[in-house]
Amino acid sequence: MACHEIAALRLGLMQVLGIQDEAERQHELAELNQGHAPSHAVRLLSEAKDFAGLKQGFESALAELEERVAHASPDDPQLPYLRSLVILNKKIELDLRNSLDGLNRFFRDLDEVHDFVHEMYPAPKPVK
Repeated sequence: MACHEIAALRLGLMQVLGIQDEAERQHELAELNQGHAPSHAVRLLSEAKDFAGLKQGFESALAELEERVAHASPDDPQLPYLRSLVILNKKIELDLRNSLDGLNRFFRDLDEVHDFVHEMYPAPKPVK
């Protein structure tokens, strides 16, 4: 059993952040293709092109994992591992959300600091 959600998120992050590490990419692809074929949500997450795609893809992949746990037989030997993955992925979801919130705050703060610069140094009035 592989941690498909984490491998897919790393692949998506590599694209979004512009990380060009072929060895790392191949490592995550191998993890992703271990065992059963990755789900549709996991595939979309691994191919995310922006932060919104990462967030949406990760939430979908986590929902699929939670659904899998919900439908697992109580005597399934993989159930403790799957439950652990749900906990781990929930933590990652919170970290991803905090990172996106931080970037959105940074974006808004840039506008505020830009306005402040113009308050401190008003643009000169055009000469007629």
